[in-house]
Amino acid sequence: MTDRFAHRLPLDQVRDGARLDLAADEVERAAVARRLDLPAIARFEAHVCLERTGEMVSATGRLVASLDQCCVVTGEPVAAHIDEPFALKFVPEPPVTRPDEEIELGPDDLDVVFHDGAAIDLGSALADTLALSLDPYPRSASAAAALKEAGVMTEEQASPFAVLASLKKSNES
Repeated sequence: MTDRFAHRLPLDQVRDGARLDLAADEVERAAVARRLDLPAIARFEAHVCLERTGEMVSATGRLVASLDQCCVVTGEPVAAHIDEPFALKFVPEPPVTRPDEEIELGPDDLDVVFHDGAAIDLGSALADTLALSLDPYPRSASAAAALKEAGVMTEEQASPFAVLASLKKSNES
């Protein structure tokens, strides 16, 4: 089934084994770009397989996106292509017993999204998955030159071994 990028899927419409091919339209891509502080998203698609066990819904599949990120040095757009598998689990929101109670999360609790018992917010969960797939420090081709011009040392120049080598050279002089 091909559909617009689904934001909320009512639980009573989620069928075990359902397959969705979702593609965000221009308005939806622009909204996700604003949410993630990206200059542009040209493509945002997800191929999803849903499995339902009672109130729990598992969503597995592949996320594909073409977008621009801002270089952390120059601010110039940096093209990026994301093609990542994902596995999400939607479970009912747990009851709140005490507001200050800590909740311990284990490895099985990662990628868990709570739902309100009426619908799952697949679109929002996929946008969060996209955010986690982004390069946290994108650099443009001109980043190295801009850093050098600003006097920032490269990792090689700042390494302890480079510092020791420069000390050795100065002692030999």
